[in-house]
Amino acid sequence: MTSSGTTSPAVLEQLRRRSADPKRRILFTGATIVTMDRALGVLHDADLLVEGETVSAVGPGLSRDGAVVVDATGTILTPGFVDTHRHAWETQLRRIMPDVDDLGAYVMSTLAGHATVYRPHDMYVGTRLAALTAIDGGITTMLDFSHNSRTPEHSDAAVQALADTGIRGVHASMGPHFGDWSRQWPGDLARLRDTYFATDDQLLTLRLAALATDEIAGPALAYGAALAGTARDLGIGVSVDAVLGAASSEAVLGWARDGLLGPDLSLIHATGLTSEAWQAIGASGTTIALAPTSDAQIGLETAVPAIDEALSAGVRPGLSIDVEVALASDMFTQMRALHAIQRMRAAGAVHGTGRQPDRITTHDVLDFATLQGARTIGLGDVTGSLTPGKKADLLAVRAEDLNNMPLNSPVGTVVLGADARNISAVLINGQPRKWDGTVLDVDVPALRDEVHASREYLLRAPAV
Repeated sequence: MTSSGTTSPAVLEQLRRRSADPKRRILFTGATIVTMDRALGVLHDADLLVEGETVSAVGPGLSRDGAVVVDATGTILTPGFVDTHRHAWETQLRRIMPDVDDLGAYVMSTLAGHATVYRPHDMYVGTRLAALTAIDGGITTMLDFSHNSRTPEHSDAAVQALADTGIRGVHASMGPHFGDWSRQWPGDLARLRDTYFATDDQLLTLRLAALATDEIAGPALAYGAALAGTARDLGIGVSVDAVLGAASSEAVLGWARDGLLGPDLSLIHATGLTSEAWQAIGASGTTIALAPTSDAQIGLETAVPAIDEALSAGVRPGLSIDVEVALASDMFTQMRALHAIQRMRAAGAVHGTGRQPDRITTHDVLDFATLQGARTIGLGDVTGSLTPGKKADLLAVRAEDLNNMPLNSPVGTVVLGADARNISAVLINGQPRKWDGTVLDVDVPALRDEVHASREYLLRAPAV
């Protein structure tokens, strides 16, 4: 049956009645479509067809036969955002240290303190809250850098939380920095793979997580030949955090000599690296996950996100949230922060010289937040653009809301004007996860009770 309407409860009910149909057709009509596909560009007054899990067609005048029709007039459709690095287990400690002065203060308060008393249930609560918040803000793919895997049960709880929200989740597993733990990592990765990640065509994927050097937590957690071999044997990618400064630059050069760089490796932050390290990164196809507000607000190394260095090395990075204990939860903030910081630096560098600054654009940062983010964590063929054949991970953004009207620049509106309140719908893998402005299938009062109870336990329990 074909019907029409906005993102209303009636349309949602029709979609849910047909949710088990692998050939279910959803047709968004009359939208402005920001595809983030270079060949397709931005389409005006156009349609987008979802069949099952996949974007089937994009263009004007698509057939309505057999489709549930969603009138998307006055709406911008974009790919869902991709968060390439977030420590999701920390979420019930949100903004507990909003004015943290340096990395050491964060490490001692969170990783050497609160982390040591986490139970599997706390892992579940924090990770689920992070994923639901991500969906609410238009993040359809989130890499959870889960570096508090104290026992197999802690890892199981983190993976289950991702699964229960319906997000496209990447569980990047790492052992804890401090405190007692069962030392099951990285050996437990094989069990995790076989239990939760048996096929390539599913919402959840697995990565190995590590640190760049042994300065903070010792050699067992530092990326090198042993961990690279583990990831290679398991057929999974690697995400490396705390890639910062001179010691990390030396580590990068060592990985280059040992053949450990490459497209399956993502380096997080990459702040304060030497030009030689950047040359090795660029030449190897290694990917970069920037954390714009983390670098600037916490003051990591130079405190300047390494966007100019990345682009000079031929690397288009992804973006990430990092730690909600001190930072914002959403991708709009990351895009705007990076856009403003880079353009400020570019203009300042040539002030008074008569030269034109080399500024990034709103299209650049939206590319980083979508397509490049997906590529950074090994999902570039799956998501990140509204290309026919990719999975249907997309946002419907109201362009005629008070803070967005009138629509003049679709990309500019998404990057500089919109926020979570303007997202009327989120689809992940073709399934509605937010509709009519509300995240679906969440008992918010019950979730609130769980979050508060977990938070109170964590704040009372002494670090061990």
